[in-house]
Amino acid sequence: MFKFLTKLDYLLKETFLGLLRGGWMNWAAVSTVTVLLFLFGLSLQTSWQVEKLLNQFGSQLEVSVYLEPGIQAQAIEPFVAKMPEVVGIETITKEQAWTKLVKELGISDIDGATQQLGDNPLVDEMKVKARNSQVVPTLATQLAKLQGVDTVQYVDEAVKRIAQLHQGLNWITLTITIILTSTAIAVTTTTIRLIVMARRREIEIMQLVGATAAWIYLPFILQGIAFGLLGGAIAWSFISVIQQFLSKLIANQPEFIQFITNGLQLTPAQILLLPLILLSFGAAVGLMGSLFAVQRFAKG
Repeated sequence: MFKFLTKLDYLLKETFLGLLRGGWMNWAAVSTVTVLLFLFGLSLQTSWQVEKLLNQFGSQLEVSVYLEPGIQAQAIEPFVAKMPEVVGIETITKEQAWTKLVKELGISDIDGATQQLGDNPLVDEMKVKARNSQVVPTLATQLAKLQGVDTVQYVDEAVKRIAQLHQGLNWITLTITIILTSTAIAVTTTTIRLIVMARRREIEIMQLVGATAAWIYLPFILQGIAFGLLGGAIAWSFISVIQQFLSKLIANQPEFIQFITNGLQLTPAQILLLPLILLSFGAAVGLMGSLFAVQRFAKG
């Protein structure tokens, strides 16, 4: 146990000294990783929010089903309720719809208005809630085939636009992430390589006394991982500051905007997962960059 702690103490000291000796090149690597993880974190968070918005639209999107004259909603409701895509049904009888329409028109004598038209011209309506946005077109087609159904209407343009935005955002995120990841790995590799070359004489002495390549170059690998972890921590702090700023800004906005933004809040699991993803991604980038840097020297 003492031997293990001694080795660990040596590795940590060498890693820390290497970080101090790196100078501005260290910050070049850390800043590059920070920019990568900051943009990646914002994109990932936005993607989660847009996906939540899609699910919100899907769960709240109502398909309006208008029945044929003389057909009551109670006769069709059991068949609709059995459909797996349906999560809720609201029935509006023609009497309820007529009463609401007459009141909206400002007519106080409902019975008189009905007598003038000869009868209630409206039909029973069912508002059917879909499970998610993807099943809405299929659900609408199934509902239209039911006997007694006259017309099925739903508004899917907003959902399509948001779905296109989500898909486009994912592609943009992937492209930016690949470009910046390659850049971050290249900068980290160059930084670690310069640090190794600056300590070339120390490494040669360690090789002469019999130190293995793994023992010699492990501190440099840990330095690369430290670059990634530090970049992830800084990126997460920036994202947190932006979130707090937006929260204060939204607090002064109208209630409608506050209602929409509250619906886009991340879940507790996502709030916890985001910094873990950033730190893990940063550590992976730093590890890859440092491995590329020491690979040539270790072989030599």
